[in-house]
Amino acid sequence: MCGIIGIASNKSVTSNIINSLKKLEYRGYDSAGIATIVNGNIDEKKCTGRVDNLEKILFKNPSKGLLGIGHVRWATHGIPSQVNAHPHSSEEVSVVHNGIIENSNELKKKLEQSGYKFKSQTDTEVITFLLTDFLKEFDLVEAINKTLKTLNGSFALGILFKKYDNIVVGARRGSPLAVGYGPQENYLGSDSYALKSMTNKITYLEDGEVCIISNNKVDFYNSKNIKINKKILTLSNDKYTAEKGDYKDFMSKEINEQNITAKNCVKEYVDQLRKDINLYNFPIQPKDIQKIILIGCGTAYHSCITAKYWFEELTNIPIEIDIASEFRYRKIKLSKKNLYIFVSQSGETADTFAALDLCKKNKVKTCSVVNAVESSIARSSDFVLPIHAGPEIGVASTKAFIGQMLVLYILAIKISQIRKEISETEYEKKIIDLKKLPDLIKKTLNYCQNNIPTIAKDFLKAKGSMFLGRGLSFPIALEGALKLKELSYLHAEGYPAGEMKHGPLALIEEGLPVVILAPKDRYFEKTISNMQEVIARGGKVILITNETKKIISENIRFTLEMPESNENLTPFLMTIPLQLLAYHVALLKNCDIDKPRNLAKSVTVE
Repeated sequence: MCGIIGIASNKSVTSNIINSLKKLEYRGYDSAGIATIVNGNIDEKKCTGRVDNLEKILFKNPSKGLLGIGHVRWATHGIPSQVNAHPHSSEEVSVVHNGIIENSNELKKKLEQSGYKFKSQTDTEVITFLLTDFLKEFDLVEAINKTLKTLNGSFALGILFKKYDNIVVGARRGSPLAVGYGPQENYLGSDSYALKSMTNKITYLEDGEVCIISNNKVDFYNSKNIKINKKILTLSNDKYTAEKGDYKDFMSKEINEQNITAKNCVKEYVDQLRKDINLYNFPIQPKDIQKIILIGCGTAYHSCITAKYWFEELTNIPIEIDIASEFRYRKIKLSKKNLYIFVSQSGETADTFAALDLCKKNKVKTCSVVNAVESSIARSSDFVLPIHAGPEIGVASTKAFIGQMLVLYILAIKISQIRKEISETEYEKKIIDLKKLPDLIKKTLNYCQNNIPTIAKDFLKAKGSMFLGRGLSFPIALEGALKLKELSYLHAEGYPAGEMKHGPLALIEEGLPVVILAPKDRYFEKTISNMQEVIARGGKVILITNETKKIISENIRFTLEMPESNENLTPFLMTIPLQLLAYHVALLKNCDIDKPRNLAKSVTVE
């Protein structure tokens, strides 16, 4: 979950490396570093904390190299410190690394026996010394490939060499890496987002491939040391800017963009004239699907749980959901008659990609729901459904979650229609309702902005909180609890409301904040009964509902009234106050909203 940048140019690269690292901070922000070749030697500078700290060091002690590598770190091996920060350099080689080397301890012992002295606690320093060792005996490409074959685990690497002082080398296995092309300079980056300010011409490395970059040339090699040709892609222009504009932070901007995300998603998939959903080239005929398996991590997993309810209601297809990090370690009975759907904001989530890779090796049908159409998961899937959310920079996902749910809901409707499991009248009604969703989200946003800051104060001194819901509201309760944990570092739990009496009720005590999601649906009365159980034990209830005609209780701390909507659309509306609640609690605690501690946006390690 670290960020890598490499540049080979005919002018100083320091400024562009720093600017690119700032864009990559969503991948890691506990330390940063840069290495350049200056006067034939490796010039390494690194620090703890943000890229701003590195920039200050370079201001006092500039580096004028024409090629260089940079890194932002999300710690895995070794605490965040200057010595553990990347790059890791010997006299001959400097390396930046995203991923994990699983056999690093074993390799470290062998290298120490050969006389190498390690400074850091990282797994990355092993790579530096392996390369140094192999270069004594082999030429550049062979030394790199021998190093890669020695390593177990996942990695994307950026490498400088004292001996080869006009090139930057990149290599990957498991972790993403892209090459960018520019006039008199070429680039290496963890993703296209970091390179977009410099170029829109991109090539993606596949597993086992190596690239050698100079300022006017890029060569690619496979694992057999054979030079290969790679396709150059032109990146699409984003309709959204990745700047904060007038907002205090990216998260508040992205929360407030959710009606735009919904509008663009509906516009992309719904034919306005024919009252039809445009989805073509299914990897498997919907009528032949025997089972759908939805797979994701974190927030994406919550979108999968929500989608399970929609698919089960609208189709007769059996539905399973799976956490990606568990999926490939079980004895899964894969079938070519099933559709496996992978959900990921970044499209680079390591656990999700590994689950997808298992499915690809077994030649089963795959579909991905992603925000980045150039990502590894998108490129490896049989069928891709983009969510059209635009860049999401805040680490805690908001508009991407709305987009994931919306695409999955649209997919459920379309599959149901093709299989003739809903009537054409019902199909057209759902399309009409879909078109109303952006305005409903905007209305919800406007209402919540004024009410949530007051509610947030109740969470500051509480030792925990609960989020409860039934049916479609249950996964939204899970997501609300996750958001509060991610942003404010306060303990929170999401539960099915009916599960309270089977254990969690023991946690209810005087003053404990409990958020109850009770939309006007088939579960309403039962959810309110569960709420009364909480009130009777002293819980401080925040009720979120669109049922405004019933007097529910006089003992509710706050009631947030949502706009009325189709029952299937309530997850989109119920999500918004929970996002804003987490945001405002974190704001009151002076937490870093866009970069919560210990977390990174693109989770590219297991």
